[in-house]
Amino acid sequence: MRAIQVSRTGGPEVLESVEIPEPAIGASDLLVRTDAIGINYIDTYFRSGLYPRPLPYVAGEEGSGVVEAVGSEVTDFAPGDRVAWCFAPGSYAEKVSVPASAAIVVPDPVPAAVAASVLLQGMTAHFLVHTTYPIQAGDTVLVHAGAGGVGLILTQLATKLGARVITTVSSDAKEKLSREAGAFEVLRYDDFATRVRELTDGEGAAAVYDGVGAATFDQSLESVRVRGTLALFGAASGPVPPFDPQRLNSAGSVMLTRPTLTHFIRDREEFNWRAGDVLSALADGTLKIRIGGEYSLDRAADAHRDLEGRKTTGSIVLVP
Repeated sequence: MRAIQVSRTGGPEVLESVEIPEPAIGASDLLVRTDAIGINYIDTYFRSGLYPRPLPYVAGEEGSGVVEAVGSEVTDFAPGDRVAWCFAPGSYAEKVSVPASAAIVVPDPVPAAVAASVLLQGMTAHFLVHTTYPIQAGDTVLVHAGAGGVGLILTQLATKLGARVITTVSSDAKEKLSREAGAFEVLRYDDFATRVRELTDGEGAAAVYDGVGAATFDQSLESVRVRGTLALFGAASGPVPPFDPQRLNSAGSVMLTRPTLTHFIRDREEFNWRAGDVLSALADGTLKIRIGGEYSLDRAADAHRDLEGRKTTGSIVLVP
């Protein structure tokens, strides 16, 4: 089968299309024929070496497809089921061995490309607004990269909970998408902290959801209200350098957290809650996912270049 393998860390050029044997499955796994494959920023962190990983490896962790076979201990899935998954290493491939614990059945109305790209981003947005900082009706929150995959979902979920959402974007086209998702106000990145203060009568945002990292951190801290929350959930511009925790005091006893999805889906019940909420909202039309680009499997390097070059909007996928 075809797969995208990383034999050395580096830029997008290290993503190589190779022929490898189909994966073997264990007793608690599914063998899935992929219909679409999600692309996420964490894929670039592994590829670049920011997150260490043994080499070589097949890239990717998320996708959707049809079950071809199940392990001897699997009882919740059967061949022919349409499923989506996340945290299944080796997902940039025509077939994937998926732990049954990482998969969920996809409702019929949800297209393959949407299902492939929604679990990591959708469950991330879900834990951010329901658990990291549980949004209350009337809150004002700031969401960076408002036209990105997580940003668009975050905006919709936060708006549904009654928040007034301010977003940041880098272009007029992205501003349009962010407003369509429900943003109350859309800012550019230059001096956004001043504008957030102006829009909140000097108080600041109840929470800042920052997936950008180094480039936005200082102003994000300036944007949070007293005893507010700064949720640093990504590092698209690079990791935040070490800093003096006293700054959190000076900013107003701000609570800073660096959450990651795995700590918010620690058991099957929690996984089903978050994934089920996201897929149900897609099925009934209350959540909309924008697929900003589909790339053939052998164009994985182009997809990474576009993602890191901020040329994409919404979610992007590979199609085998």
